[in-house]
Amino acid sequence: MTNNLDLDTLAVRAGTLRSQFQEHSEAMFLTSSFVFGSAAEAAARFSGAEPGNIYARFTNPSVTMFETRLAALEGAERCVAFASGMAAILATVMGLLKAGEHIVASRSIFGSTIQLFNNILGRFGVTTSLVSPTEPEAWRRAAQPNTKLFFLESPSNPLTEVSDIRAIAAIARESGAWLAVDNCFCTPILQRPLEMGADIVIHSATKYLDGQGRVLGGAVLGSKTLMEGVYTFLRTAGPTLSAFNAWVLLKGMETLPIRMAAHSRNALELATWLEAQPKVSRVLYPGLPSHPQHDLAMAQQSTGGGIVAFETVGGKEAAWTVIDQTRLMSITANLGDTRTTITHPASTTHSRMTPEQRANAGIGDGLIRIAVGLESVEDLKRDLERGLALI
Repeated sequence: MTNNLDLDTLAVRAGTLRSQFQEHSEAMFLTSSFVFGSAAEAAARFSGAEPGNIYARFTNPSVTMFETRLAALEGAERCVAFASGMAAILATVMGLLKAGEHIVASRSIFGSTIQLFNNILGRFGVTTSLVSPTEPEAWRRAAQPNTKLFFLESPSNPLTEVSDIRAIAAIARESGAWLAVDNCFCTPILQRPLEMGADIVIHSATKYLDGQGRVLGGAVLGSKTLMEGVYTFLRTAGPTLSAFNAWVLLKGMETLPIRMAAHSRNALELATWLEAQPKVSRVLYPGLPSHPQHDLAMAQQSTGGGIVAFETVGGKEAAWTVIDQTRLMSITANLGDTRTTITHPASTTHSRMTPEQRANAGIGDGLIRIAVGLESVEDLKRDLERGLALI
């Protein structure tokens, strides 16, 4: 099914399974368990000697369809789905690492990921060093004999910093570590990290894969061998993607290529406009020539994506004024929606970081992150003009 097909086709067709009723649209399999034809068949399923569904905590046809489709888009041998993006990150570490081992991670990652690495995994003997996402040699210096995982987001949240995936993948291999890339901002439509040497790709399917802010979901992708440990954690611990959410995600992914093109087009236009505003001191968008890693971004990504970050003149008070004066944009920390969302990272998504951690990551009090949706860009400009005029 996946051989020689374009991403546009895979997003619509890959992974589809039909029941005996031959439904055209994928079915939802809302059941907790599955019936076996005999005791011998049940034993064969549980032992792994025979493929098939057993119990919906770890096998479900709707979830399998989602996993197969996303694996086809990412060019991965296997995908394991989870209840959320954070569950996917947790499962990656718990499934592949053990106490006494070490992670090197970008300091510019989602605030909850930093909390997971520092405050939760640290209690179980897995330590983490945070480094610059844009300096590959910093990753080499941070690697230790017990380092097993490199972890980054590219572009990063919320500053859209772009990491050199190929260079960091090479350093990971030299260090005997796996490289995991959170590909949430780009999706496989704009960027395919496995083709650049990454070992693992992670998604918060809640974002662009759904695309309409409806459900939670997550996924981890990589080789069959590597994903076996991740799957074993899922089967045992149960951070399971529901069949209903998998079905919603399948429907969302059908329009993923079209949406990502439109998000990127609107974001570039809005970012260009923001650069010309006198009350904006800095705009961060990979598609702009002014972005510090613009050339690298255009070598790794097909477009700049849908996330724009910018600094207001006047710090937190000014940023809150701009946000509070919006009437069209949704004030929410989620992203990847058809509806444009706006948030103040320092007091929302990254508020659990210490002020020192935020400063080291470059997240200032005047920073605003916009996930540009599919509305008219002219309307979005007018929505921002009200607040910018007051600061």
